[in-house]
Amino acid sequence: MKKGVLLSLLVFVLTVTGYAQKSPVDETDMAVKGIPRKGQRVTIQLDSKRVDESWQKQLNTQFGSKLKSDKGIYSLDGIIIEDISKTPIRVISKVDAQPTGTSVWWSIDLGNAYLSKEATPVQWKAGEKYLKDFARMLYREDLAVQVAEAEKQMVASQNNHLAVISKAEAIKKDIEKNKARKVEIQQQLAQNAAELLQYNNLVDANLKEQEAARADIVNMRVALEAVKDRANKIE
Repeated sequence: MKKGVLLSLLVFVLTVTGYAQKSPVDETDMAVKGIPRKGQRVTIQLDSKRVDESWQKQLNTQFGSKLKSDKGIYSLDGIIIEDISKTPIRVISKVDAQPTGTSVWWSIDLGNAYLSKEATPVQWKAGEKYLKDFARMLYREDLAVQVAEAEKQMVASQNNHLAVISKAEAIKKDIEKNKARKVEIQQQLAQNAAELLQYNNLVDANLKEQEAARADIVNMRVALEAVKDRANKIE
């Protein structure tokens, strides 16, 4: 497995471990357009842009045209969130990047009171659950993306492993071909040596034949001279 894949999987494991922590909701005051408001805040350890887009999407999906946005402040008038209130409420919300992640804050006007831990404990618990459910949803989505990426990297790692194995098999085949070629060359060298010995033997035999041929010439010359000598002695 490549070093980069190992590192990515390590990051993935560490991230999963980090997500095991809870997403607490606290009661926090915030000034909106100069007016201090009591509200709830959940901090999510994800990118602020992504959290903001998801929060807008959720509000749009649930409340549609009632969502208004003004310089990062979201407001909803006359909406009903069943678990919080059966009657229309007013919501002001803001998403902020924090050193520890991204905070989603909202202030809820129930009509006869503002949502708070002491004054409206039942509604406060319902609002807390709403924000926690939103945070859990984002964490699950993020984990799903990371799981898909980890699976993709695992497939790539497995493919790379198979490629390495195939390469090893190819190298083994090349080695076997090299060995076979070496044997073939050795056989050719042996054959060449045998042929060379045969040629040397032929050279030696030829030298002997040359000597015999020269001896024949000498003998024939002697015989010829003898014949000529006899011919000269005829009267």
